[in-house]
Amino acid sequence: DIFLMFFILAAFGALLLDRDQRRRRWARFLEGGGDPSGRGRVSRPPFEVPWWRLAAAVLLGCGVGVKWSALAFLPAFMILVLWWEIGLRRTAGARRPIIDALLDEAGWLALCLIIIVLVYLATWSGWFLTDTGYYRHWLRDSGQSEPIILGPLRNLMAYHDAALDFHLQLDDPHPYAAPAWQWLLLGRPVAFYFVKTIPCGVADCSAEVVLLGTPMLWWSFLPALAATVWFGIARRDWRAGAILVMCFFAIVPWFFFSGRTMFYFYALPAEPFLILAVVFVLGCLITSPPGEPRDENRVLVGTVIAGAFVLLVALNFAYFFPIYTGESIPTADWVKRMWLHDRWI
Repeated sequence: DIFLMFFILAAFGALLLDRDQRRRRWARFLEGGGDPSGRGRVSRPPFEVPWWRLAAAVLLGCGVGVKWSALAFLPAFMILVLWWEIGLRRTAGARRPIIDALLDEAGWLALCLIIIVLVYLATWSGWFLTDTGYYRHWLRDSGQSEPIILGPLRNLMAYHDAALDFHLQLDDPHPYAAPAWQWLLLGRPVAFYFVKTIPCGVADCSAEVVLLGTPMLWWSFLPALAATVWFGIARRDWRAGAILVMCFFAIVPWFFFSGRTMFYFYALPAEPFLILAVVFVLGCLITSPPGEPRDENRVLVGTVIAGAFVLLVALNFAYFFPIYTGESIPTADWVKRMWLHDRWI
């Protein structure tokens, strides 16, 4: 999941750069005397390849190659691109911002889908180029003809059908299983390692490696999301919308698979965007709304609040550091770190 998080975050960054590139393109058009209120091609900027958008498609394809759950972010990216393009045209004064955006961007979005598919297939190159992969010759082994090109693709589809069927029926109980609603509450972290045989200077010692987010940070995510909605609406800030869209598609789709065995670390791709929500809210506490003069008292109070929060998170991380790294500590100290008791053991 850490690799999935990397590719999703990188793709999101590429989309932000694409947004900047497209806005500069329209700015040049307007500065050059272009009239967006006209009709036809002359009411739009000159042709320009959205390289960063295509790069985002490549990165998302890599993410799908890591884990199919990356597909949940595909509608998020489509929504963001169209939302930004419509807003850009509306700001520029286009006569039909929605229709124009759909017509102008449909081709590029279709190309992005093709790139995602091709990159995903490229991640299977090792399977395609060998003969010993699982289901590699499924058609031949089942007594059917296997065409040179379509045969491997059909075999790959059969492999995917089998994998999908397995995952849809994966409902075995597990001591560290955690449904999606528990993730932001740290309801059930995953213990990777636990021993009591490493000396620590006292008679009873415990050493553990537990997959547990810093509680003070993770427990701030839900309030931060609520505040992001508030500030986003109050300030009409596009950044809030982008953060919320990414958080939504990172977590909410998992609620539709409530019967499946799931684990807390499935939330990892959402973490960068949840942290962005916290940062966004702290920034709003420090800065005045757009159009209002700088408020020095607000800056001072907001900075103190932000600094105190960051310090609290850092101290909280330091406190839990021994159970993140397998350090042997007195069992009494280990018990003190099990804040949710049996849920964390």
